[in-house]
Amino acid sequence: MKKTPVDTWLTDPLNSFLGRQTTSGMVLFVAALLALIVANSPFADAYHHLWDNEISVGFNDFVITKTLHHWINDGLMAVFFFVIGLELKREIMAGELSNPRDALLPIAAGVGGMVVPALIYLAFNSSGDASDGWGIPMATDIAFALGIISLLGNRVPLSLKVFLTALAIADDLGAVLVIAVFYTSHIDLINLAAGAGFMILLVTSNLLGVRNILWYGLLGIGGLWLAFLLSGVHATIAAVLAAFTIPANVKISDKGFVSRIKTLGDRFETAKSNDLTLVTDEQLHVLEDIRAVAREALTPLQRLEHGMHPFVAFVVMPVFALANAGISFPADFMNQLASPVTLGVASGLLGGKVLGIMGMCFLLIHLRWASFPEQTGWRHLFGAAMLASVGFTMSLFITGLAFNDDVLILQAKLGILLASLIGGISGYYLLRRAG
Repeated sequence: MKKTPVDTWLTDPLNSFLGRQTTSGMVLFVAALLALIVANSPFADAYHHLWDNEISVGFNDFVITKTLHHWINDGLMAVFFFVIGLELKREIMAGELSNPRDALLPIAAGVGGMVVPALIYLAFNSSGDASDGWGIPMATDIAFALGIISLLGNRVPLSLKVFLTALAIADDLGAVLVIAVFYTSHIDLINLAAGAGFMILLVTSNLLGVRNILWYGLLGIGGLWLAFLLSGVHATIAAVLAAFTIPANVKISDKGFVSRIKTLGDRFETAKSNDLTLVTDEQLHVLEDIRAVAREALTPLQRLEHGMHPFVAFVVMPVFALANAGISFPADFMNQLASPVTLGVASGLLGGKVLGIMGMCFLLIHLRWASFPEQTGWRHLFGAAMLASVGFTMSLFITGLAFNDDVLILQAKLGILLASLIGGISGYYLLRRAG
């Protein structure tokens, strides 16, 4: 293929950088660090006021007005949860969660890594408004965790990366269920019924074989998401539900695809060429047919997941970090670190994740209901459990749902940052030594 100067100097290096598994974690880390720096600089007031600006969307008397911070957490993060839903459906159908025996260990570890942190948090905060934060230490940030483990390269067995991925996905599913059941405000039954109607339309479209992404986008965003937003059920749940309605089947088999591509390739080869940079009309028609066949050989679910992942990794999550990770450290910083909320979140993420994950792994392996991931041992599982204590994105998200009090939010964020920093560094060095 002919390389242009733009390909050599810009496009290829940029694609190579963005294609690395560690890049999204690095971008997220830089965004979080930038938010912390600005929030503790002379520009702190401007930073906090920025997210309080109100944005209205609507027409005539139907207008929705929310702050920029709410649009990011309710709207932009719905895209994040939509991609999580696509990943969950793919993993359940044909991934790490498709084989019950292989999925048992990471799923059980994920459940232990959610229950024990919640119990530890409640041990510190058993009553009052602070008790609502029990869901904060339950989640694992899959981007950070996999980004850190990818830095180790071949030092870590591939099976351990698969285990951590499946564990984090199980955690994400658990977090979605927790948000749906426990962090939902008052419910408007009329709007909820409208959302149910749009959900039925989406499922029916799937069953009828509709594969047009725009159609699912109109029903999912203009219908299901908007209805859930107005109903009181958190709108991100609508994103996960919509993702599960996206078709995950192909219209042409592998053999049929290969045969068709060979035929079209032969047609293109025999088509008359004009020896110019432009293709002939005949060649253009063949290329259009090749593109159509390629689309039929790829599921809409995978096409959407692949297409939206860069946007989520390099736009949605960094913007969310910029809006939520900016903590202005108070004068009584040490006193806040010693608060029950900070201790509950940090202990839940660090101690709870390790105890829950390692406890379930020990139980299942000891009972011979499951076995170690290939080429791994207890040291590897311990290192993975420490990485699972990095709860950054999901924990910050649940913090915004659990608390309205600025002091409690500050204390929770301190606990999240402390645990994520210690867990990430400790997990890295434990796995480096284990390798």
